[in-house]
Amino acid sequence: MRLFYALCCAILFPFLLFSQKKIHTQVLVIGGGTGGVAAGIQSARMQVATIIAEPTPWLGGMLTAAGVSATDGNHQMPAGIWGEFRERLRKHYGGAAALETGWVSNTHFEPHIGAAMFKEMADEQPHLNVWYKTIFQKATKTKKGWKVTLLRAGKTVTVHCKILVDATDLGDVAASVGADYDLGMDSRTQTGERMAAEQGNNIVQDLTWCAILKDFGTGSDHTIPRPPNYDPQLYHCACEHDCKGERVLPCPQMLSYAKLPNEKYLINWPRMGNDYYVNLANLNQNERVIAENEAKNQTLGFIYFIQNELGFRHLGLANDEFPTDDKLALIPYHREGRRVMGLVQLNINHILAPYEQQQPLYRTGIAVGNYPIDHHHDKNTAAPQIEFPPVPSFNIPAGCLIPCNTDHFLIADKAISVTNIVNGASRLQPVVLQIGQAAGIMAAMSATAQKSPRNLSVRAIQTAVLDAKGYLMPYVDVPPTHPFSRAIQQITATGLLRGVGEPHEWANRTWFYPDSTILANVLVNDMKTVFPNKKFPQFPNNRVLTNNDLTNILIYGTNKGIRMEIQEERPLLRGELADLLWKYLGAEAWREVGFDGNFK
Repeated sequence: MRLFYALCCAILFPFLLFSQKKIHTQVLVIGGGTGGVAAGIQSARMQVATIIAEPTPWLGGMLTAAGVSATDGNHQMPAGIWGEFRERLRKHYGGAAALETGWVSNTHFEPHIGAAMFKEMADEQPHLNVWYKTIFQKATKTKKGWKVTLLRAGKTVTVHCKILVDATDLGDVAASVGADYDLGMDSRTQTGERMAAEQGNNIVQDLTWCAILKDFGTGSDHTIPRPPNYDPQLYHCACEHDCKGERVLPCPQMLSYAKLPNEKYLINWPRMGNDYYVNLANLNQNERVIAENEAKNQTLGFIYFIQNELGFRHLGLANDEFPTDDKLALIPYHREGRRVMGLVQLNINHILAPYEQQQPLYRTGIAVGNYPIDHHHDKNTAAPQIEFPPVPSFNIPAGCLIPCNTDHFLIADKAISVTNIVNGASRLQPVVLQIGQAAGIMAAMSATAQKSPRNLSVRAIQTAVLDAKGYLMPYVDVPPTHPFSRAIQQITATGLLRGVGEPHEWANRTWFYPDSTILANVLVNDMKTVFPNKKFPQFPNNRVLTNNDLTNILIYGTNKGIRMEIQEERPLLRGELADLLWKYLGAEAWREVGFDGNFK
């Protein structure tokens, strides 16, 4: 009997201990989605104890669990974990060309492969624990951080952390702890964006419940049962099959939009396809389940339409992708939810004219993107029409990740502090991976220093971003392999030397032109914005800057004795100029800025 009792205690004790003890970690990330997995990995890489609490059995969020495995943008800017993830995909599939299977993206992959990649990246981190199938319940502020209640394996678990990170799609954690947020379209008077709606409203972008179809071979029939309330008119004009007099794509071209490796097709089609409108943010859990089932039915109806009306019966729901009974994605693809009110808010004016704003937020960049403003409102006729301006590539300010009224708290996904219009460009997968990585950096730094993120040094954050192979400035012509890449990133984040933005189709650009020359007075004018209290020499108009000119500028402007390595007088190229400016002015130019971008 005693032996039996001892065995029972030995078996039950770990479970009793787990259910009773207080679990402590430095950083707790709620949500292992696109931003959350990057935040958790990066925080752990900085040797900070980190837990990711993810409600599904997969990491990666919209890139994997939601099935949006055709990445949008940042092909020429492989920053940080985004570049690492893409490189792993290329090695798995056999090179970059193997991922160019569809026409919407340069990087297509199977969702289950992406989920395996993220799991592999997470498992490599000894300071990271991932809790799958774990549901957030509530968080309470404490003197030293947060007390968070989670539901894990049917048991309530309490975690104490120093820094709490909201990496949910809809900003659910931020709302639950009382962080201020915006939801829906902003009015132009509110944001100063001339193209914004005249009156604000609560309309968000359509969501999509994605599916992956697989080619089972000509002659096979993998038609799904007719969905409830199926109406083929809902999908009329999705492609030119039944659409007369309108410019639409041929049906095979529609399907190849996001063709994946191994003869699979991502079904994520906006025009008369499987987008679905509902604002889930303020619905309770039961209401969300009902709305999500309706979104699933929209997708099943579109699949039935593709199979029966368009004749692609050999395309069936992939049976080797999602671990779900209905073979659909694990979660919906949310394009927009709450947008937290941060220390700063990025609006379209900061993107269109970054050097002309009262808040020079470009100086505080921690992530970059190049996607155009892209909103999905096909399923909501009440949404006002907005003419979105063409934009250059852009960066995301650090202060957008920090709620203005909540300490020891960060945002790591789409709920960052941007306007509704900017959300159309900041919500894409490569950008959100970088946002998450920056949140992980800030969380780790805050936990280590035992201070709230709002009290961190912007320059220290940016230095850590560069150390993690991230970008501060969105230059498409300065790859990480460029010999002066880091100097260019840092010196231009001060305002010395400026890029030139160019809207360009679906891959916008900002050029630095490292192999071009610069006019001497252009540099002088830039110097005045960074050093407004110093006097600089003036040069004849149209004089190309030489090494002797730079020497004179540095001597007059800084009162430093300069001995230039370049002896013969010759024009300087912008890339080497950035390197020289960093060498001679780095510490002085790289002085601290506030989260608003102004020098302290």
